[in-house]
Amino acid sequence: MVTLQIACRSLVKNRLRAILTVLGVVIGIAAVTTLVSVGQSAAEMIRGQFSAIGTNVIVVIPGTGDRGGVRQGPLPSLSQGDVDAIASQCPTVLATTPLVAAAGQVIHGSTNWSPKQMFGVGVDYPTVRSWRVRRGGFFSDRDVQGAEKVCVLGHTVAARLFQTANPLGSIVRIRNIPFRVIGVLEKKGANIVGDDQDDILVMPYSTARKRLVGNGFKGVHAILVSARSVERMAESEREIRHLLADRHKIAAGQRNDFQVQNTTEIAKALGVVTGVMTAMLASIAGISLLVGGVGIMNIMLVSVTERTKEIGLRMALGATGADILRQFLVESILLSAIGGVIGFALGVAGAAGLTLLINAYSSGTDWPIVVSVPAGLAAIGFAALVGIFFGYYPARRASRLDPIEALRYE
Repeated sequence: MVTLQIACRSLVKNRLRAILTVLGVVIGIAAVTTLVSVGQSAAEMIRGQFSAIGTNVIVVIPGTGDRGGVRQGPLPSLSQGDVDAIASQCPTVLATTPLVAAAGQVIHGSTNWSPKQMFGVGVDYPTVRSWRVRRGGFFSDRDVQGAEKVCVLGHTVAARLFQTANPLGSIVRIRNIPFRVIGVLEKKGANIVGDDQDDILVMPYSTARKRLVGNGFKGVHAILVSARSVERMAESEREIRHLLADRHKIAAGQRNDFQVQNTTEIAKALGVVTGVMTAMLASIAGISLLVGGVGIMNIMLVSVTERTKEIGLRMALGATGADILRQFLVESILLSAIGGVIGFALGVAGAAGLTLLINAYSSGTDWPIVVSVPAGLAAIGFAALVGIFFGYYPARRASRLDPIEALRYE
């Protein structure tokens, strides 16, 4: 305790030197905390965007065909029977929904809007996409079987057509066909590439196929599948591939007429990239901590030289070499710890400010503010170790001074 008091008095007495010494550590800790926090914010944003696609989603799309060595467009290979078979015969699948793509202007009164996404879907679409209905309800199996002219609007479409009015029960027209609005989906916001996910209108897939697609189309454009858990997604993919290959009579070694895509693998790949970038930035920022440590050692060496007479007087009054060693080591650790706390506080502020700037100047992005407390605490701990490591040599040098020579020092 006495050693701590002596160290504190010494730092207060030489406050300018102490502030300059601490500055290097402050910059290092602030840089590490800010960069790691921003990196984790990016990773969190990516995870959030992929989770917005749905819960453990697997996408099945038609394959492409070749004619004369030239790759053709998608094959009309998927059917509602495939959707039903996946739902009933794949144990690891939680829910499925077909997608039938459509397009057209939606008109209400004198207002019209063309949604970016217009799909015919199944009754399990909200489950697969983890997308709740905010107002009203979703359509039922009876609506699907009867190809009823009902629809559910995304938040953007509802706002464009109805402003602040309640759209439930209202009639909208798509290609002059009247549809009754039965629900409004909750707001999801922009996706990872900045597209508005709420600019969407969904209806029963049977209605879309009969009323909007036409041309005798009886298949589906894609199938969305939700696995029971992330851990079982690979198993779900295998089950889907084997089932569809058997249903489509694909011989061994023959190319499938469908593709199965797993969004989790894309998310993991992006997560690895952000993790590597975060580690690299943290390593670069950590170099400044070492620079700060070298600064501590230099200042402490200067301090030993300046206080040689004081050290000799203390030793003449009975202080041992261990006491002197402890005093200078405590001063060094104090400098590092103070710099660590200040640096962490500045790092938190820097991470929040940088995230807000990214959101303000990047359209379509919504980075969460993430404060990496473990990174900050680790940086403070590392700063203390830096203080011990770089402060030990000057402290040891001070403890080995000869009292007689120290008293004679000018």
